[in-house]
Amino acid sequence: MYFMLSCTNPHDVINRRYKIDFILLAGYLKLIPVELVRAYPRSILNIHPSLLPAFGGKGYYGMKVHQAVIASGARYSGPTIHFVDEHYDTGRILAQRVVPVLANDTADELAARVLQQEHQLYVEVAEALCEEQIVWREDGVPLIRNKENPSYYKYQ
Repeated sequence: MYFMLSCTNPHDVINRRYKIDFILLAGYLKLIPVELVRAYPRSILNIHPSLLPAFGGKGYYGMKVHQAVIASGARYSGPTIHFVDEHYDTGRILAQRVVPVLANDTADELAARVLQQEHQLYVEVAEALCEEQIVWREDGVPLIRNKENPSYYKYQ
């Protein structure tokens, strides 16, 4: 089932009126209500345009992220897909993709390359989610099993 949370009564979602397995956000900028996070543990994903935990948290979104990456002198950036918790960008990291920061990059140029990887990575993660390839280590770290060889994991 696909629908937009903003078009739905949040209490219906929290009370599981709908048969929702996962909630995939795409750069959602607001904190998710604690009740929703608790109703869907390990089931809400979001994407962020930097390699978390760097350049994440309240106030780090859009071009602000890419400007901060370049200003810091970081050599790499890239998207992070993470599980959502009660705070900004602090949930368990599921997948990341490295994008080099080039010597003369502008924020716009870096953003374009990161966005391209965001689109590819989220599709891969959504597929892994649907195919039940996500497993959890004893310490609470999520991993994605390699489809061809389940003894190996992706993105490590």
